[in-house]
Amino acid sequence: MKKQAVKLEDVAAVAGVSKTTVSRVLNNRGYLSQATIDKVHKAMQKLHYQPNIIARQLYQQRTNLVGLVFPTVDNPFFGQLEACLDYELYKRGYRVLMGNSQNNPDRERAYLRQLLNGQVDGLIVGAHNEGIKQYRNIQLPVVSIERLVSKDIPVVAADNYAGGVLATQRLLDDGCQHIIHTNYPHDLASPNMERRRAYEELMRKHGLPMYTYEVSFDSSTAEKLKIFRRLFDEHPEVDGVFADNDTNASLIMQVARKQGRRVPEDLKVVGFDGASMTRTLLPELTTIQQPIQQMASTAVQLLQERIDGKKTTSSVQLPVKLIRGTTA
Repeated sequence: MKKQAVKLEDVAAVAGVSKTTVSRVLNNRGYLSQATIDKVHKAMQKLHYQPNIIARQLYQQRTNLVGLVFPTVDNPFFGQLEACLDYELYKRGYRVLMGNSQNNPDRERAYLRQLLNGQVDGLIVGAHNEGIKQYRNIQLPVVSIERLVSKDIPVVAADNYAGGVLATQRLLDDGCQHIIHTNYPHDLASPNMERRRAYEELMRKHGLPMYTYEVSFDSSTAEKLKIFRRLFDEHPEVDGVFADNDTNASLIMQVARKQGRRVPEDLKVVGFDGASMTRTLLPELTTIQQPIQQMASTAVQLLQERIDGKKTTSSVQLPVKLIRGTTA
């Protein structure tokens, strides 16, 4: 004979309270004494009662799901960032639906449709596609990391300008006179442009020439290597490179060594990101380290505030620091 499922009424009877009181305990609604809460939980344990999660979510009008939309996990910075976000959200009782756009606008729009159909409680986004109009019309809490989405969506970013100053000044202090910078295309609305602005202002201040090679994030490795070989062909005098991320810095070092240049004796390179995996695999690289864990926890805190209907700040800027490589 099939065992009959324990109902809310059964818990109420054992606890000696009303069905409404049990429901309020389950959904944390209204004032209840600790003694009443304890009685209900003891009754649930005695009867091995399992709450109906779906019904509870419908009552609360929440799914406890948060969507993440980022370019890729196949990158040390974004891989670590998404792992930190997942951990921070898990601590708050959320599950994660993850979409990696590969910087394809159509793919990002598709992920947005899927996530909204899944009735997520909020979104944290960091893909670099522009012109995604859906973000302007989403009636849903959204927080961005290192991406300018719309004026209504708060942005959590590292202090990219300060990082650009630290990187460029490090190269200048090391005696470099011909410093080249790499960054995203100039028309991309990204906090990355602050790194470029810092580089150009510092070079101009010292009366030195400025050269920025534009490299799309989603370019293939082969395409990036082609650009970096051209960099050395067009500027054989280069003695320092401020790369906009550690992946590009690694590729630049590879190209330089294949051309017979010694790093750091002949060419000094400073990267940007400082993810844990990069520090493990490339300890010789001097880089500007972003506070990835702090960026994740701050974004989740902002999203929680928005989910709860609280007013949030428009943006948060977090400090960076320079990490010297082992051979610097």
